Amino acid sequence: MLCVKDQHIRKWDDARSIPAVVKADLSPHKRARVEYHAMKIATFNINSIRGRLPRLVEWLDEAHPDVVCLQELRIYQEEFPVDAIRSAGYGALWQGQKPRYNGVAVLARGGEPVEIRRSLPGDTADGQARYLETAVAGIVVACIYAPNGNPQPGPKFDYKLAWLDRLIRHAGGLCASGVPVVLAGDFNVVPTQADIYATTSYDDDALVQPQSRAAFRRLLEQGWTDAIRARHPHETIYTYWDYMRKRWERNAGLRIDHLLLNRDLAPRLVDANVDRSVRGRAGASDHAPTWIEVR
Repeated sequence: MLCVKDQHIRKWDDARSIPAVVKADLSPHKRARVEYHAMKIATFNINSIRGRLPRLVEWLDEAHPDVVCLQELRIYQEEFPVDAIRSAGYGALWQGQKPRYNGVAVLARGGEPVEIRRSLPGDTADGQARYLETAVAGIVVACIYAPNGNPQPGPKFDYKLAWLDRLIRHAGGLCASGVPVVLAGDFNVVPTQADIYATTSYDDDALVQPQSRAAFRRLLEQGWTDAIRARHPHETIYTYWDYMRKRWERNAGLRIDHLLLNRDLAPRLVDANVDRSVRGRAGASDHAPTWIEVR
């Protein structure tokens, strides 16, 4: 078991049992009396946790998120910096990979995430560390690192679309589970032209292909709320700026990091935004932390 305090971990392998995970603390009797407190949930593609650990700890100390979903750890399972994360005040679950690709983690401030599952159902042969599902403080938190899919067409794009299809199938059950759920992560999809700077350089990129966008729409059509767009329907908001061609300096960005809320969580949404200044720091990831606040 891979929690900071592994004796506290329980595992649920059947998605149908997820409501029991959360409803144990939110029975109908307790729900009538429950008082929700503000909770900040963030997603952050760290782009190598070993190389950017100082930037991560710095941001945790500044922003005080209650829950953080990390992507692109790029570590072996045994290389997670558990001591540094614990010293920052967070418990953690994580999934590394050999070779050092992908990797996801969920951090919980002052507590321990409860493990639900460590992989996306639907393909037992898929060993890529791209999905981690947990329960934290009465909310199911799914950390997502969808495949990039480039170059396309080709096998990498086929894998991306197949992975998104699996996500859609699994997310349908989560959306209708009757408990609060957030899908948080790097979806590697630019939903619309409003989510990318004016350019033709991405026209052949997997992130903007009609098939990728259609998959994201199918996900939303299950009843998920795109938190950033719910709070900022008309604003230009990006979460990713490539290192090449001075794209950060030119604000030539994309919005590919998303937090999707099901109907049980969306009414509790208070705010959502991007800590974009983090992207401009020395040694930064090419992504910025994206977050929501719920009550």
